[in-house]
Amino acid sequence: MIESIADTDTTVLIRGESGVGKDLIARAVHAASSRQQGPFVKVNCAAIPQELLESELFGHERGAFTGAHRRKPGQFEFANTGTIYLDEIGELPLSLQAKLLHVLQDFRFSRVGGHMPIDVDARVIAATNRQLEDAMAQGEFREDLYYRLGVFEIALPPLRERLDDVLELADAFLAEIGEHVGRPAAGISREAREHLIAYEWPGNVRELRNAIERAVILADGGFIRSEHLPVNAPRPSVVKSDDSPSGPLPAGGVNLEAIERSLVVRALTQARHNKTRAAKLLGLTRAQLYSRIEKYGLAETEPS
Repeated sequence: MIESIADTDTTVLIRGESGVGKDLIARAVHAASSRQQGPFVKVNCAAIPQELLESELFGHERGAFTGAHRRKPGQFEFANTGTIYLDEIGELPLSLQAKLLHVLQDFRFSRVGGHMPIDVDARVIAATNRQLEDAMAQGEFREDLYYRLGVFEIALPPLRERLDDVLELADAFLAEIGEHVGRPAAGISREAREHLIAYEWPGNVRELRNAIERAVILADGGFIRSEHLPVNAPRPSVVKSDDSPSGPLPAGGVNLEAIERSLVVRALTQARHNKTRAAKLLGLTRAQLYSRIEKYGLAETEPS
């Protein structure tokens, strides 16, 4: 998706939870575009007080308000010939949403307190962790701005929905962090790897990187073990069913295959059909889980 959109000037909206890597996607789009030699300017719309945000984005003229002792260009001007990245766009106040919409349409604006129109040549990439549809329903976000921003949308899934990526990311962070510490870790132990897979990562990729960095420091040149990780993997739950071995077995015998099939279905449902997580719940390898899915004809029950 990045490759297909990079060499256009189309506005991009990146959506996903905090920590999934929206900034990296925005920078990758800029780096792969014809604007790569131009500036990449990031503005966090949630980190700037609302009364200062218009001046931050579009600049102001001298005397525009108390304390405006000199003319100040805005971030849109600094982004000329490059890309401006509007992070947390869902926090933009309604009073500024109309002005931003006009800028996206004409790429022309006036500084606060000014009347001279300023033309700018900048690509706009926006990002949010909010459900903008809910914000529109509540009158907190303009529908026309949403459609103007979301010409091309990239949705990043949370890390808990792509657990297959956890170990690859952990190894990548291990190599990256190892270049900047005195004693890089020798590797990640098998137990720690299982620990990483079992955790659901509410803080997503950012939390994973921080966990690996801390573990590298604590490992002090040795292998990273589970006690080095600042995460608590959930304990395996005890399976309770009508066929529990706590009572006497029925005289007619039990259907072990039916019990096993039921457990596989429950694990897949609980893991939302994430094979790595479901295999972990059952104490199986992915290969063993796949063989049981095929054996019991469960592939067709998966969501499309």
